[in-house]
Amino acid sequence: QVLLVESGGGLVQAGGSLRLSCAGSGRTFSTYAMGWFRQAPGKEREFVACVSWSGGSTYYADSVKGRFTISRDNAKNTVYLQMNSLRPEDTAVYYCAAKASLFGSSRVYVQGNEYDYWGQGTQVTVSS
Repeated sequence: QVLLVESGGGLVQAGGSLRLSCAGSGRTFSTYAMGWFRQAPGKEREFVACVSWSGGSTYYADSVKGRFTISRDNAKNTVYLQMNSLRPEDTAVYYCAAKASLFGSSRVYVQGNEYDYWGQGTQVTVSS
């Protein structure tokens, strides 16, 4: 069982930055691949970024590539999403998710239904 708690959301002007954090519980946090997803009002949940269990592999949605960076600190059981050059269309509730992964795997996951655990979400609002 993994409990995920997101933080760091808020209101920011277009062009600004935010860093989201996702703190995970459990001794086995480092064996989980992690992902960030978002859902805007009236829209379906969409993939944002993901990272392998070791942090060695990452993958981004085209809409955030070059602006967002996912990273993890397994010693702190935390995964981060650094968001720069924010745009109004980035406004959404952001969720982190965990996927049990094989030891040593560099695999990343982009489909939401592949993930085993989800956080409660944190609101990000970008004003124009």
